[in-house]
Amino acid sequence: MLKLLTQYACQSCGAIFPRWQGQCATCEEWNTLEEEQVAKSPKSLPLMLAKKERVPIALKDVIVGDELAFPTGISELDHVLGGGLIKGSATLLGGEPGIGKSTLSLQVAQHLAISGLRVLYVSGEESVGQLHMRAARVGQVHPNLMVYAELDILKIIQALRTTKPDVVILDSIQVVFHPGIASVSGTVNQVRQCAQELITYVKEQDMAVVLIGHITKDGQLAGPKVLEHIVDVILYLEGERDQHYRLLRCFKNRFSTTSEIGIFEMKPTGLEGIANPSGLFMDERTLNSPGALVSALSEGSRVLLVEIQALVVDSGYGMAKRTFLGVDINRANLMIAALEKLLGFRLSTKDIILNVVGGIKIIEPALDLAMMLAIVSSLKDQSVGQKVGFFGEVGLTGEIRPVSNAEKRVLELEKMGFDYVMLPEKNHSACQGKQIKPIYVSHVREAVTYFLRGFEG
Repeated sequence: MLKLLTQYACQSCGAIFPRWQGQCATCEEWNTLEEEQVAKSPKSLPLMLAKKERVPIALKDVIVGDELAFPTGISELDHVLGGGLIKGSATLLGGEPGIGKSTLSLQVAQHLAISGLRVLYVSGEESVGQLHMRAARVGQVHPNLMVYAELDILKIIQALRTTKPDVVILDSIQVVFHPGIASVSGTVNQVRQCAQELITYVKEQDMAVVLIGHITKDGQLAGPKVLEHIVDVILYLEGERDQHYRLLRCFKNRFSTTSEIGIFEMKPTGLEGIANPSGLFMDERTLNSPGALVSALSEGSRVLLVEIQALVVDSGYGMAKRTFLGVDINRANLMIAALEKLLGFRLSTKDIILNVVGGIKIIEPALDLAMMLAIVSSLKDQSVGQKVGFFGEVGLTGEIRPVSNAEKRVLELEKMGFDYVMLPEKNHSACQGKQIKPIYVSHVREAVTYFLRGFEG
Protein backbone atom coordinates (compact mmCIF):
# COMPACT_ATOMS: atom_id res chain seq x y z
CA MET A 1 0.00 0.00 0.00
CA LEU A 2 1.27 3.46 -0.91
CA LYS A 3 2.26 5.43 2.19
CA LEU A 4 1.52 9.12 2.17
CA LEU A 5 3.39 11.85 3.99
CA THR A 6 1.76 15.14 4.99
CA GLN A 7 3.85 18.24 4.42
CA TYR A 8 3.30 21.95 3.84
CA ALA A 9 4.62 23.64 0.71
CA CYS A 10 4.97 27.37 0.09
CA GLN A 11 3.00 28.29 -3.02
CA SER A 12 5.35 31.21 -3.67
CA CYS A 13 8.86 29.76 -3.48
CA GLY A 14 8.25 26.00 -3.18
CA ALA A 15 9.93 25.54 0.23
CA ILE A 16 8.77 22.46 2.18
CA PHE A 17 7.95 22.46 5.92
CA PRO A 18 6.87 19.59 8.21
CA ARG A 19 4.16 21.67 9.88
CA TRP A 20 2.05 24.72 9.07
CA GLN A 21 3.24 28.22 9.99
CA GLY A 22 1.93 31.65 9.15
CA GLN A 23 5.03 32.96 7.39
CA CYS A 24 7.33 31.12 5.02
CA ALA A 25 10.83 31.20 6.52
CA THR A 26 12.42 31.12 3.04
CA CYS A 27 10.67 33.87 1.07
CA GLU A 28 9.00 35.58 4.09
CA GLU A 29 5.57 35.61 2.42
CA TRP A 30 2.53 35.28 4.67
CA ASN A 31 -0.22 32.63 4.44
CA THR A 32 1.33 30.81 1.46
CA LEU A 33 1.77 27.37 3.06
CA GLU A 34 -0.70 24.71 1.91
CA GLU A 35 -1.04 21.10 2.98
CA GLU A 36 0.03 18.41 0.51
CA GLN A 37 0.01 14.63 0.53
CA VAL A 38 3.09 13.12 -1.11
CA ALA A 39 4.33 9.57 -1.55
CA LYS A 40 6.71 8.58 1.25
CA SER A 41 8.72 6.23 -0.92
CA PRO A 42 10.70 7.75 -3.79
CA LYS A 43 10.11 4.55 -5.77
CA SER A 44 6.63 5.82 -6.62
CA LEU A 45 8.22 8.22 -9.10
CA PRO A 46 9.73 5.97 -11.80
CA LEU A 47 12.72 7.13 -13.78
CA MET A 48 11.05 8.49 -16.89
CA LEU A 49 13.98 9.17 -19.13
CA ALA A 50 16.80 7.07 -20.49
CA LYS A 51 19.23 9.95 -20.35
CA LYS A 52 22.25 10.13 -22.61
CA GLU A 53 25.58 9.51 -20.95
CA ARG A 54 27.35 12.85 -20.67
CA VAL A 55 31.07 13.46 -20.39
CA PRO A 56 33.02 16.74 -20.11
CA ILE A 57 33.88 18.28 -23.48
CA ALA A 58 35.95 21.26 -24.57
CA LEU A 59 33.78 24.23 -25.43
CA LYS A 60 35.57 24.72 -28.77
CA ASP A 61 34.62 21.15 -29.78
CA VAL A 62 30.89 21.73 -29.35
CA ILE A 63 29.11 21.27 -32.68
CA VAL A 64 26.31 23.75 -33.32
CA GLY A 65 23.86 23.29 -36.18
CA ASP A 66 23.25 25.90 -38.84
CA GLU A 67 19.62 26.46 -37.84
CA LEU A 68 19.44 27.34 -34.17
CA ALA A 69 16.01 28.99 -34.15
CA PHE A 70 12.55 28.26 -35.49
CA PRO A 71 11.07 31.57 -36.75
CA THR A 72 7.49 31.70 -35.53
CA GLY A 73 6.18 33.63 -38.55
CA ILE A 74 4.84 36.34 -36.21
CA SER A 75 7.21 39.29 -36.60
CA GLU A 76 6.40 40.92 -33.24
CA LEU A 77 7.02 37.66 -31.36
CA ASP A 78 10.26 37.00 -33.24
CA HIS A 79 11.30 40.58 -32.43
CA VAL A 80 10.91 39.89 -28.70
CA LEU A 81 12.48 36.42 -28.80
CA GLY A 82 15.44 37.57 -30.84
CA GLY A 83 14.73 35.54 -33.98
CA GLY A 84 12.36 32.76 -32.94
CA LEU A 85 12.12 29.69 -30.73
CA ILE A 86 15.56 28.22 -30.06
CA LYS A 87 16.02 24.46 -30.45
CA GLY A 88 16.10 22.75 -27.08
CA SER A 89 14.71 25.81 -25.30
CA ALA A 90 11.84 26.17 -22.87
CA THR A 91 9.66 29.29 -23.05
CA LEU A 92 7.14 30.25 -20.38
CA LEU A 93 4.24 32.47 -21.49
CA GLY A 94 2.18 34.07 -18.71
CA GLY A 95 -0.74 36.48 -18.54
CA GLU A 96 -4.17 37.12 -17.06
CA PRO A 97 -7.13 34.91 -18.01
CA GLY A 98 -8.64 35.90 -21.35
CA ILE A 99 -5.69 38.11 -22.38
CA GLY A 100 -4.86 35.96 -25.44
CA LYS A 101 -2.16 33.47 -24.36
CA SER A 102 -3.84 30.45 -25.93
CA THR A 103 -4.74 32.39 -29.07
CA LEU A 104 -1.16 33.56 -29.58
CA SER A 105 0.19 30.07 -28.93
CA LEU A 106 -2.20 28.49 -31.42
CA GLN A 107 -1.24 31.09 -34.04
CA VAL A 108 2.42 30.26 -33.44
CA ALA A 109 1.66 26.56 -33.82
CA GLN A 110 -0.13 27.16 -37.13
CA HIS A 111 2.68 29.31 -38.57
CA LEU A 112 5.30 26.75 -37.55
CA ALA A 113 3.27 23.92 -39.08
CA ILE A 114 2.89 25.82 -42.37
CA SER A 115 6.67 26.36 -42.44
CA GLY A 116 7.17 22.58 -42.48
CA LEU A 117 7.78 21.82 -38.78
CA ARG A 118 5.91 19.16 -36.84
CA VAL A 119 4.03 20.78 -33.94
CA LEU A 120 2.15 19.13 -31.09
CA TYR A 121 -0.34 21.32 -29.22
CA VAL A 122 -1.19 19.69 -25.87
CA SER A 123 -4.31 21.13 -24.24
CA GLY A 124 -5.40 20.40 -20.72
CA GLU A 125 -8.17 23.01 -20.75
CA GLU A 126 -9.91 22.50 -24.11
CA SER A 127 -11.13 19.51 -26.10
CA VAL A 128 -9.77 18.77 -29.56
CA GLY A 129 -13.11 19.94 -31.00
CA GLN A 130 -12.75 23.32 -29.35
CA LEU A 131 -9.18 23.60 -30.59
CA HIS A 132 -10.27 22.87 -34.16
CA MET A 133 -12.94 25.57 -34.06
CA ARG A 134 -10.51 28.14 -32.68
CA ALA A 135 -7.79 27.15 -35.14
CA ALA A 136 -10.19 27.54 -38.07
CA ARG A 137 -11.04 31.02 -36.82
CA VAL A 138 -7.49 32.33 -36.42
CA GLY A 139 -5.74 30.70 -39.36
CA GLN A 140 -5.11 27.68 -41.57
CA VAL A 141 -5.51 24.15 -40.17
CA HIS A 142 -2.37 22.38 -41.44
CA PRO A 143 -1.66 18.61 -41.36
CA ASN A 144 1.65 19.22 -39.55
CA LEU A 145 -0.24 20.57 -36.54
CA MET A 146 -1.25 17.78 -34.15
CA VAL A 147 -3.43 18.28 -31.08
CA TYR A 148 -3.67 16.20 -27.93
CA ALA A 149 -6.08 16.74 -25.01
CA GLU A 150 -4.44 15.16 -21.97
CA LEU A 151 -3.59 15.98 -18.35
CA ASP A 152 -1.27 13.09 -17.41
CA ILE A 153 2.35 14.18 -17.90
CA LEU A 154 3.50 10.59 -18.39
CA LYS A 155 1.06 10.11 -21.28
CA ILE A 156 2.10 13.47 -22.72
CA ILE A 157 5.78 12.45 -22.76
CA GLN A 158 4.82 9.11 -24.30
CA ALA A 159 2.96 11.01 -27.04
CA LEU A 160 6.13 13.03 -27.66
CA ARG A 161 8.10 9.80 -28.08
CA THR A 162 5.57 8.59 -30.63
CA THR A 163 5.00 11.76 -32.67
CA LYS A 164 8.54 13.23 -32.39
CA PRO A 165 7.50 16.89 -32.97
CA ASP A 166 9.91 19.76 -33.49
CA VAL A 167 7.90 22.09 -31.22
CA VAL A 168 5.51 21.23 -28.39
CA ILE A 169 3.08 23.70 -26.76
CA LEU A 170 1.51 22.85 -23.38
CA ASP A 171 -1.63 24.72 -22.32
CA SER A 172 -1.20 24.97 -19.40
CA ILE A 173 1.47 23.76 -16.97
CA GLN A 174 -0.79 24.31 -13.94
CA VAL A 175 -3.47 21.76 -15.02
CA VAL A 176 -1.28 18.74 -15.81
CA PHE A 177 -0.43 16.20 -13.11
CA HIS A 178 2.01 13.41 -12.35
CA PRO A 179 0.23 10.20 -11.21
CA GLY A 180 3.09 9.41 -8.83
CA ILE A 181 2.38 12.50 -6.72
CA ALA A 182 -0.63 12.42 -4.43
CA SER A 183 -1.30 16.17 -4.43
CA VAL A 184 -3.74 17.78 -6.86
CA SER A 185 -2.65 19.54 -10.06
CA GLY A 186 -1.48 23.12 -9.69
CA THR A 187 0.32 22.57 -6.39
CA VAL A 188 4.01 23.24 -6.00
CA ASN A 189 5.05 19.58 -6.18
CA GLN A 190 2.96 18.87 -9.26
CA VAL A 191 4.04 21.94 -11.21
CA ARG A 192 7.70 21.44 -10.35
CA GLN A 193 7.79 17.71 -11.16
CA CYS A 194 5.77 18.00 -14.40
CA ALA A 195 7.82 20.93 -15.68
CA GLN A 196 11.15 19.31 -14.85
CA GLU A 197 10.28 16.00 -16.53
CA LEU A 198 8.86 17.64 -19.65
CA ILE A 199 11.70 20.16 -20.06
CA THR A 200 14.34 17.49 -19.45
CA TYR A 201 12.86 15.31 -22.17
CA VAL A 202 12.45 18.02 -24.82
CA LYS A 203 16.01 19.26 -24.22
CA GLU A 204 17.34 15.72 -24.65
CA GLN A 205 15.46 15.49 -27.97
CA ASP A 206 16.45 19.01 -29.10
CA MET A 207 12.81 20.13 -29.30
CA ALA A 208 11.44 23.56 -28.40
CA VAL A 209 8.68 23.76 -25.79
CA VAL A 210 6.29 26.58 -24.93
CA LEU A 211 4.59 26.38 -21.53
CA ILE A 212 1.54 28.52 -20.87
CA GLY A 213 1.31 29.57 -17.24
CA HIS A 214 -1.34 31.14 -15.04
CA ILE A 215 -0.64 34.19 -12.89
CA THR A 216 -1.69 35.03 -9.35
CA LYS A 217 -3.90 37.91 -8.27
CA ASP A 218 -0.83 40.10 -7.73
CA GLY A 219 0.39 39.51 -11.30
CA GLN A 220 3.12 36.93 -10.56
CA LEU A 221 3.48 33.56 -12.26
CA ALA A 222 1.63 30.91 -10.31
CA GLY A 223 3.67 27.99 -9.00
CA PRO A 224 7.11 27.70 -7.41
CA LYS A 225 9.90 30.13 -8.21
CA VAL A 226 11.96 27.18 -9.44
CA LEU A 227 9.75 27.15 -12.52
CA GLU A 228 11.11 30.55 -13.53
CA HIS A 229 14.69 29.31 -13.14
CA ILE A 230 14.45 26.12 -15.20
CA VAL A 231 12.96 27.81 -18.29
CA ASP A 232 15.08 29.80 -20.75
CA VAL A 233 12.60 32.54 -21.69
CA ILE A 234 9.81 34.20 -19.70
CA LEU A 235 7.20 36.23 -21.59
CA TYR A 236 4.25 38.19 -20.19
CA LEU A 237 1.25 39.20 -22.27
CA GLU A 238 -0.20 42.40 -20.81
CA GLY A 239 -3.22 44.58 -21.47
CA GLU A 240 -6.83 45.10 -20.52
CA ARG A 241 -9.42 42.63 -21.78
CA ASP A 242 -11.76 45.45 -22.77
CA GLN A 243 -8.96 47.10 -24.82
CA HIS A 244 -7.78 45.99 -28.26
CA TYR A 245 -4.05 46.28 -27.66
CA ARG A 246 -1.69 43.80 -26.01
CA LEU A 247 1.96 44.20 -25.02
CA LEU A 248 4.32 41.23 -24.96
CA ARG A 249 7.18 41.80 -22.55
CA CYS A 250 10.25 39.65 -22.01
CA PHE A 251 11.49 39.27 -18.42
CA LYS A 252 14.12 36.59 -19.04
CA ASN A 253 15.91 35.51 -22.20
CA ARG A 254 19.06 33.43 -22.23
CA PHE A 255 19.49 33.94 -25.97
CA SER A 256 18.78 37.64 -26.54
CA THR A 257 17.95 40.95 -24.87
CA THR A 258 15.07 41.40 -22.43
CA SER A 259 14.45 45.04 -23.33
CA GLU A 260 12.30 44.52 -26.45
CA ILE A 261 8.50 44.49 -26.48
CA GLY A 262 5.94 43.28 -28.99
CA ILE A 263 2.68 45.12 -29.65
CA PHE A 264 -0.43 43.31 -30.85
CA GLU A 265 -4.01 44.20 -31.63
CA MET A 266 -6.75 41.71 -30.78
CA LYS A 267 -8.99 41.07 -33.77
CA PRO A 268 -11.69 38.46 -34.53
CA THR A 269 -9.04 36.46 -36.40
CA GLY A 270 -6.56 36.54 -33.51
CA LEU A 271 -3.65 38.73 -32.45
CA GLU A 272 -2.12 40.86 -35.20
CA GLY A 273 1.29 42.48 -34.75
CA ILE A 274 1.70 46.26 -35.02
CA ALA A 275 5.12 47.11 -36.41
CA ASN A 276 4.77 50.93 -36.18
CA PRO A 277 3.04 51.84 -32.90
CA SER A 278 3.72 55.61 -33.03
CA GLY A 279 0.72 57.56 -31.81
CA LEU A 280 -1.20 54.38 -30.99
CA PHE A 281 -1.60 55.27 -27.32
CA MET A 282 -2.61 58.91 -27.64
CA ASP A 283 -5.62 60.82 -28.89
CA GLU A 284 -4.96 64.26 -30.38
CA ARG A 285 -8.54 65.31 -29.66
CA THR A 286 -7.89 65.28 -25.91
CA LEU A 287 -4.53 67.06 -25.90
CA ASN A 288 -6.21 70.47 -25.59
CA SER A 289 -7.86 69.40 -22.33
CA PRO A 290 -6.34 70.19 -18.91
CA GLY A 291 -4.48 67.23 -17.42
CA ALA A 292 -3.57 65.52 -20.75
CA LEU A 293 0.09 65.36 -21.85
CA VAL A 294 2.16 63.22 -24.21
CA SER A 295 5.44 61.57 -23.25
CA ALA A 296 7.99 59.73 -25.40
CA LEU A 297 9.00 56.41 -23.85
CA SER A 298 11.76 54.05 -24.95
CA GLU A 299 11.02 50.31 -24.99
CA GLY A 300 14.01 48.44 -26.38
CA SER A 301 14.69 49.66 -29.91
CA ARG A 302 11.29 51.40 -30.14
CA VAL A 303 9.87 54.71 -28.99
CA LEU A 304 6.22 54.89 -27.93
CA LEU A 305 4.27 58.12 -27.64
CA VAL A 306 1.79 57.68 -24.81
CA GLU A 307 -0.80 60.01 -23.36
CA ILE A 308 -0.86 60.46 -19.59
CA GLN A 309 -4.04 61.93 -18.09
CA ALA A 310 -4.46 63.41 -14.63
CA LEU A 311 -7.57 64.46 -12.72
CA VAL A 312 -7.21 66.51 -9.53
CA VAL A 313 -10.37 67.31 -7.56
CA ASP A 314 -11.24 68.35 -4.02
CA SER A 315 -11.55 65.38 -1.68
CA GLY A 316 -15.01 64.81 -0.27
CA TYR A 317 -13.68 62.67 2.58
CA GLY A 318 -11.24 63.10 5.42
CA MET A 319 -8.43 61.37 3.54
CA ALA A 320 -7.48 62.09 -0.07
CA LYS A 321 -7.67 59.19 -2.50
CA ARG A 322 -4.94 58.17 -4.96
CA THR A 323 -5.86 56.11 -8.02
CA PHE A 324 -3.10 55.15 -10.45
CA LEU A 325 -3.75 53.18 -13.64
CA GLY A 326 -0.87 52.12 -15.87
CA VAL A 327 1.82 54.03 -13.96
CA ASP A 328 4.22 52.94 -11.25
CA ILE A 329 2.55 53.62 -7.89
CA ASN A 330 5.77 54.48 -6.07
CA ARG A 331 6.95 56.94 -8.72
CA ALA A 332 3.51 58.58 -8.86
CA ASN A 333 3.59 59.15 -5.09
CA LEU A 334 7.12 60.53 -5.45
CA MET A 335 5.92 63.13 -7.97
CA ILE A 336 3.06 64.19 -5.71
CA ALA A 337 5.41 64.52 -2.71
CA ALA A 338 7.88 66.57 -4.79
CA LEU A 339 5.13 68.97 -5.89
CA GLU A 340 4.07 69.49 -2.28
CA LYS A 341 7.54 69.83 -0.77
CA LEU A 342 9.40 71.75 -3.48
CA LEU A 343 6.67 73.88 -5.05
CA GLY A 344 4.22 74.30 -2.18
CA PHE A 345 1.14 72.83 -3.91
CA ARG A 346 -1.41 71.65 -1.36
CA LEU A 347 -2.34 68.21 -2.66
CA SER A 348 -3.08 66.49 0.64
CA THR A 349 -6.72 67.62 0.35
CA LYS A 350 -7.05 66.59 -3.31
CA ASP A 351 -8.09 63.32 -4.90
CA ILE A 352 -5.60 62.52 -7.66
CA ILE A 353 -6.24 60.08 -10.51
CA LEU A 354 -3.58 59.17 -13.08
CA ASN A 355 -4.24 57.07 -16.16
CA VAL A 356 -2.24 55.98 -19.21
CA VAL A 357 -4.44 55.90 -22.32
CA GLY A 358 -4.72 52.52 -24.05
CA GLY A 359 -4.57 50.31 -20.97
CA ILE A 360 -0.79 49.76 -21.05
CA LYS A 361 1.53 49.74 -18.04
CA ILE A 362 4.53 52.08 -17.93
CA ILE A 363 7.43 51.55 -15.55
CA GLU A 364 10.06 53.77 -17.21
CA PRO A 365 11.27 56.74 -15.11
CA ALA A 366 11.22 59.00 -18.20
CA LEU A 367 7.47 59.38 -17.60
CA ASP A 368 8.15 61.35 -14.38
CA LEU A 369 8.16 64.83 -15.93
CA ALA A 370 4.96 64.30 -17.92
CA MET A 371 3.26 62.77 -14.88
CA MET A 372 4.14 65.73 -12.69
CA LEU A 373 3.08 68.37 -15.22
CA ALA A 374 -0.18 66.53 -15.94
CA ILE A 375 -1.05 66.89 -12.24
CA VAL A 376 -0.20 70.61 -12.36
CA SER A 377 -2.23 71.03 -15.55
CA SER A 378 -5.35 69.52 -13.96
CA LEU A 379 -4.81 71.35 -10.66
CA LYS A 380 -4.51 74.75 -12.39
CA ASP A 381 -7.12 73.83 -15.04
CA GLN A 382 -4.65 74.86 -17.75
CA SER A 383 -4.10 72.86 -20.92
CA VAL A 384 -0.82 72.70 -22.85
CA GLY A 385 -2.23 74.60 -25.81
CA GLN A 386 0.51 73.40 -28.19
CA LYS A 387 1.81 70.08 -29.49
CA VAL A 388 4.47 69.51 -26.85
CA GLY A 389 6.14 66.26 -25.84
CA PHE A 390 7.70 65.68 -22.42
CA PHE A 391 10.25 63.24 -21.03
CA GLY A 392 12.69 63.25 -18.14
CA GLU A 393 13.36 61.52 -14.83
CA VAL A 394 12.72 63.52 -11.66
CA GLY A 395 14.78 62.99 -8.50
CA LEU A 396 13.79 63.44 -4.88
CA THR A 397 15.39 66.87 -4.73
CA GLY A 398 13.57 68.02 -7.85
CA GLU A 399 16.46 67.74 -10.32
CA ILE A 400 15.54 66.50 -13.79
CA ARG A 401 17.96 63.79 -14.80
CA PRO A 402 18.94 62.74 -18.33
CA VAL A 403 17.44 59.63 -19.91
CA SER A 404 18.72 57.16 -22.48
CA ASN A 405 17.78 57.16 -26.17
CA ALA A 406 16.91 60.88 -26.02
CA GLU A 407 17.66 61.42 -29.71
CA LYS A 408 15.28 58.62 -30.74
CA ARG A 409 12.54 60.14 -28.59
CA VAL A 410 13.02 63.58 -30.15
CA LEU A 411 12.98 62.10 -33.66
CA GLU A 412 9.73 60.29 -32.97
CA LEU A 413 8.06 63.43 -31.62
CA GLU A 414 9.26 65.40 -34.64
CA LYS A 415 7.99 62.70 -37.01
CA MET A 416 4.54 62.87 -35.40
CA GLY A 417 4.33 66.65 -35.94
CA PHE A 418 5.10 67.99 -32.47
CA ASP A 419 6.30 71.59 -32.29
CA TYR A 420 8.09 71.52 -28.92
CA VAL A 421 9.80 69.04 -26.64
CA MET A 422 10.60 69.57 -22.97
CA LEU A 423 13.58 67.45 -21.97
CA PRO A 424 16.45 67.35 -19.44
CA GLU A 425 19.17 69.95 -19.96
CA LYS A 426 21.85 67.24 -19.93
CA ASN A 427 20.24 65.70 -23.04
CA HIS A 428 21.10 68.90 -24.93
CA SER A 429 22.72 67.11 -27.85
CA ALA A 430 19.53 65.17 -28.67
CA CYS A 431 17.95 68.17 -30.47
CA GLN A 432 20.92 69.25 -32.54
CA GLY A 433 19.97 69.53 -36.21
CA LYS A 434 16.25 68.97 -35.51
CA GLN A 435 13.33 71.17 -36.55
CA ILE A 436 11.46 70.65 -33.29
CA LYS A 437 11.98 73.44 -30.72
CA PRO A 438 13.65 72.23 -27.51
CA ILE A 439 12.86 73.41 -23.99
CA TYR A 440 15.70 72.40 -21.65
CA VAL A 441 14.97 72.15 -17.94
CA SER A 442 17.17 71.10 -15.03
CA HIS A 443 14.72 71.40 -12.11
CA VAL A 444 11.00 70.94 -11.60
CA ARG A 445 10.64 74.63 -10.72
CA GLU A 446 11.79 75.57 -14.23
CA ALA A 447 9.49 72.98 -15.81
CA VAL A 448 6.38 74.10 -13.90
CA THR A 449 7.17 77.81 -14.43
CA TYR A 450 7.57 77.32 -18.16
CA PHE A 451 4.43 75.20 -18.34
CA LEU A 452 2.24 77.75 -16.55
CA ARG A 453 3.69 80.59 -18.63
CA GLY A 454 2.72 78.88 -21.89
CA PHE A 455 4.60 77.74 -24.97
CA GLU A 456 3.80 80.48 -27.48
CA GLY A 457 6.80 82.10 -29.05
